[in-house]
Amino acid sequence: MVLARMQSGYAVIGDTQFLPGYCVLLAYPKVNALEDLRIADRNQYLADMARLGQAVADVCHPWRMNYAIYGNSDEFLHAHVVPRYIWEPEERRHRPVWHYPTEMWRMPTLQYTEALHGAMRTNITQRLEKLIEEYDR
Repeated sequence: MVLARMQSGYAVIGDTQFLPGYCVLLAYPKVNALEDLRIADRNQYLADMARLGQAVADVCHPWRMNYAIYGNSDEFLHAHVVPRYIWEPEERRHRPVWHYPTEMWRMPTLQYTEALHGAMRTNITQRLEKLIEEYDR
């Protein structure tokens, strides 16, 4: 599920794709929280998170991009990069993605499959690699 190795960690596509393009940035080396990183590493992580969001936005053309870093259940630093779409139900579109029912996150028909999401994944990876290359110049 890895899209690319970034300076601060690994960009991965989400297990669920009820919002096409949902991705996660996993910090590497593993740390517990954003505050555990030195300032320069923290800045790099946040820049990589934004770069991943840009790649998703460029490929998936969402209405908005949402970014979330929590540490409530998984005790390692990871950032959720969530495209939001105008076609989402009105009662969901203006609320955090976590307000979607649990079933949406677990529904087998909405889970990532290569057949349904492989081309999107490839396109996000290619765009992300180009953004990484441009940044590293």
